[in-house]
Amino acid sequence: MRVLALQGSPRKEGNTELLLHEAVRGAREQGAEVTVYHLNDLNIKPCQQCGDCYETGQCIIQDDIQAIHADIKSCDRIIVASPIFFFSVSAQLKIVIDRCQTFWYQKYIHKKNIPAGAYGRKGLLLLVGGMKQTDSNVGFQCAEAVVRAFFRTVSVPEHVTCTYDNIDEKGAIKDHPTALQEAYEEGSRLCDKK
Repeated sequence: MRVLALQGSPRKEGNTELLLHEAVRGAREQGAEVTVYHLNDLNIKPCQQCGDCYETGQCIIQDDIQAIHADIKSCDRIIVASPIFFFSVSAQLKIVIDRCQTFWYQKYIHKKNIPAGAYGRKGLLLLVGGMKQTDSNVGFQCAEAVVRAFFRTVSVPEHVTCTYDNIDEKGAIKDHPTALQEAYEEGSRLCDKK
């Protein structure tokens, strides 16, 4: 089983990355082959809305998105991890999602869905934010809506979402009573072949 993991936080070894690390550990312990992209380290330009993918189903901008696109097509599972920035996912993750417009054209215009493969396609969304509980529901709902649209576009029909609010300082997720264990368990469950 192949897993694609998108780490959307610019902060190295921060709360988002710690959560993702545990989910990836759980997936690997199930025997999954996991590829992790630290999006902040990549050269990915924003979508230019040039329209070329409407005709070809392919993005003409040549940068690091091509490797991610290839893994999106070939993976069985996708894990997305992001901090909440202004009630949405990080800019690094949003650029990747926007550059998946090519998959939207492939699916809805050219009628070429990504095949489900032997294990089907499932996703896991990990969101962490510093906002207090009164604001967190809005932030998480908005971010999840963005990622749900991404999952739908790349033919991931079901996913689990884990959200953690009031987590702001670097490493504060370690003090959460259940977060890291939950991320590990969801990563493991995601790749359980039973």
